[in-house]
Amino acid sequence: MGENTNLIEFNLFAPRNQGAALIGSFSPNKEIPMQKCEDGYFRTQIELQDGVYQYKFRVQTKSPNFAPDEWIDVIDPYATDVNETEKFGIVRVKDGQRIVDTYVWQHDDNLLPNNEELIIYEMHVADFTGDEADPEKRGKYLGVINKLDYLCELGINAIELMPVNEYPGNYSWGYKVRHFFATESSYGSTSDLKQLIDECHARGIRVIMDGIYNHTDEECPLMLIDRNYWYYKHMHYPEDPSNYWGPEFNYDNYDEKLDVKPAWKYVGDVVQFWIKEYHIDGIRFDAVRQLANFEFLDWLAQQGKIHGSHKQFYNIAEHIPDTSTVVKPDGPLDGCWHESFRYFVIPNITGEFNLEQLKEVLDPRKQGYATATNVINYLSTHDRERTLRELGDRGIFDTPAFERAKLAAVLLFTAMGIPMLWMGQEFGEYQKKSEDVTKPQKINWSLLTSEQNQDLFEYYQKLIALRKQNLALQSDNIEFFHENAEAQVLAYVRWHDLGFRVIVVTNFSDHNLTGYHIPDFPTAESWRDWFTNQEVEIGEDSLVADLPAYTAKIFVCY
Repeated sequence: MGENTNLIEFNLFAPRNQGAALIGSFSPNKEIPMQKCEDGYFRTQIELQDGVYQYKFRVQTKSPNFAPDEWIDVIDPYATDVNETEKFGIVRVKDGQRIVDTYVWQHDDNLLPNNEELIIYEMHVADFTGDEADPEKRGKYLGVINKLDYLCELGINAIELMPVNEYPGNYSWGYKVRHFFATESSYGSTSDLKQLIDECHARGIRVIMDGIYNHTDEECPLMLIDRNYWYYKHMHYPEDPSNYWGPEFNYDNYDEKLDVKPAWKYVGDVVQFWIKEYHIDGIRFDAVRQLANFEFLDWLAQQGKIHGSHKQFYNIAEHIPDTSTVVKPDGPLDGCWHESFRYFVIPNITGEFNLEQLKEVLDPRKQGYATATNVINYLSTHDRERTLRELGDRGIFDTPAFERAKLAAVLLFTAMGIPMLWMGQEFGEYQKKSEDVTKPQKINWSLLTSEQNQDLFEYYQKLIALRKQNLALQSDNIEFFHENAEAQVLAYVRWHDLGFRVIVVTNFSDHNLTGYHIPDFPTAESWRDWFTNQEVEIGEDSLVADLPAYTAKIFVCY
């Protein structure tokens, strides 16, 4: 045996399958038989020198869409790198060990923000980086690294990556995962993704990963090996066909002989791998309403806490419509995408005033949520139209549209809950939502050269800075002290036990309200208009202020 030649084990968990063999570039002309063990694994060991090798398994399938025990070729369900075009996995051996890559982490010790401090930025890697001249960076992880300083300038301290697992084809939103341990190769290498996460950590930015654990692509290796061992035989919810996105993991299936729940084990391994190998700081769980297994989600969320070492981890549910049952203190996850926030705020900025609905989403405790970190507020996401598009669809354009976008932004950053932006929102991106998840839709960065768009960007910057500096906006405290349904005015105060206070006064009408009187204005030594930085006069616990149409004023005490 030469130097750095070691026995490398290849294994395949396929307990109901009759036979399996290994095929690899290390043995080009012959199958290597694999021995089936009592624990349900096929195993074999190969002497391999350090290097990079291609491999796949040949297995007698148990999936019903093949002939019984037909021999088929499959990629390893645990492959950390794949060539989807040529249908093989890639294994790297260094110093006699299997490795993913040789990346060395640089910034693991950096302090990262706590959950209540987060300003989340949802992005799609390919579409976020659209304007680079360098094809090595355009639409890739390295292109995102190029824009991290822009996100820092905006004030972002968390990014939520739309799925970066290997999916079929070279462009997709990524919600039909084929290979759960591999990264999307069209975005760059595994090292590139690690470098992106490391560079985020260097800047105090946390990275949240989109986890698709409800369903998979039809050609996921598990589907080919033994479909009914890992998946429901039929639709989990046949009464809801519009929310069926592919074969669904069966989290109820229990293998008594091996004392294992196959889908639990596989997805649990996936989550642990991503936390340990890629140092992620949270997971957004896709399609939780359809997955509908809180016992499993609770167990899965614990993996994040256990394996996330010393850092805070954030487990977020996409459960639409949103519900407090999915979050702490009684539910399995930490936070929920607050779809009702967008659903109620958009009509309110477009002339359909509803005071009770507005209060309900600004204070999610009215909906049963316990803390600020239980809800992730947003105005738009990859699944929803952008705010300026929503306004345009209602005939509101140009200056009036930007004014209302600013009003919505104030609500986003001063409501109780964690704010999230959809890429480009901060400068008024207005493209229609893509109807086809396989068609690229690059961000239009040139909008930033327009005065109105740059002005909106700076407005977002200021609001984010206020939220990060003023603990009142990170607290669980909000009180509505002035409501006027007729004039369409609402005023509320946010506060923190350490003495921080912020007051927001909003006018949702199309009238400029001159000399508007707000009684019972909270007392303080002095209040300043946060946008103008001017001190305001409070007379006998009341404020008289000019409130332009569709505008919010913010007051901060010093």
